Amino acid sequence: MDETAPKKMIQVEGLERRFPTPDGKGQTQVFGEVNFTVAEGEFVCLIGHSGCGKTTLLNILAGLDVPTSGHVIVDGKEIDGTSLDRAVVFQGHALMPWMSAMTNIAFAVESRWPGWNAAQVREQCQKYIDMVHLTGSEDKKPAQLSGGMKQRVGIARAFSIEPKILLMDEPFSALDALTRGSLQDELVTICQATNQTSFMITHDIDEAILLADRIVLMTNGPEARVCEIVENTLPKGRTRSDMHTHANYYPMRNHLIEFLVNRSKTFAEEIAADTFDPLNPPVVRPSAAVSEVGAPSVSTSELSATKEKRAS
Repeated sequence: MDETAPKKMIQVEGLERRFPTPDGKGQTQVFGEVNFTVAEGEFVCLIGHSGCGKTTLLNILAGLDVPTSGHVIVDGKEIDGTSLDRAVVFQGHALMPWMSAMTNIAFAVESRWPGWNAAQVREQCQKYIDMVHLTGSEDKKPAQLSGGMKQRVGIARAFSIEPKILLMDEPFSALDALTRGSLQDELVTICQATNQTSFMITHDIDEAILLADRIVLMTNGPEARVCEIVENTLPKGRTRSDMHTHANYYPMRNHLIEFLVNRSKTFAEEIAADTFDPLNPPVVRPSAAVSEVGAPSVSTSELSATKEKRAS
């Protein structure tokens, strides 16, 4: 065992989920043989088409659903239901409409630390309200907030309980481009500041490239599988405004697009190959071709993708 390797906060092992068919006579496998890990402090995104079971997988990680077979181990323990150690940010803000922004967050904080007094609760809530730049909106109810502000409250609520794992189900998908970009930047800043372990579902390729350390690629459902795991080859500290200037940006983006457009549909052929091992999905590092003098070549569409087996 490599003692220098980062701690595995999430271990997904042989996960499968089946649902009864409409006629009640059989079952449909949504996904199966799903295996991946998320290290402490790592940000992992999962990409795949609708119907591959992304939200179902996240619900299992959150303890809101149970797998048909397989296991999810969080911080060394198999999960059994929900836990305040795993906070979820949903597609919708999921705020209680009769509560203010402050009291929506306070409800979570009081659940986490029931022995705290009112001053301690308010101080914890204010810390994260300020962190998502909602200072001055503490007493506003959801009906008085814009869509982006509601999601900020949801993010603040998730971070306020200081979870071991942050789970996000396309939290910015319903927002306009400017608001989405602003919240992405804030999420990057907060996760880096808190070393937050995060797992996020997204359809947005650029969002995944900006946020993720690794990107898990799921094939089309039913019977979806993990095709491969893509390591982000862009440097840390990338931003929305500069990531397209990095040499590896287009190789990364092109690789993900190629997967979504073509490979996700034809992966059955790859599964049939003797070299494919679902226990150890291939790890891919898309990067720009390098010239003899060491500079990136003009054609950034070329890939130098190194595949290796992920260490179990």
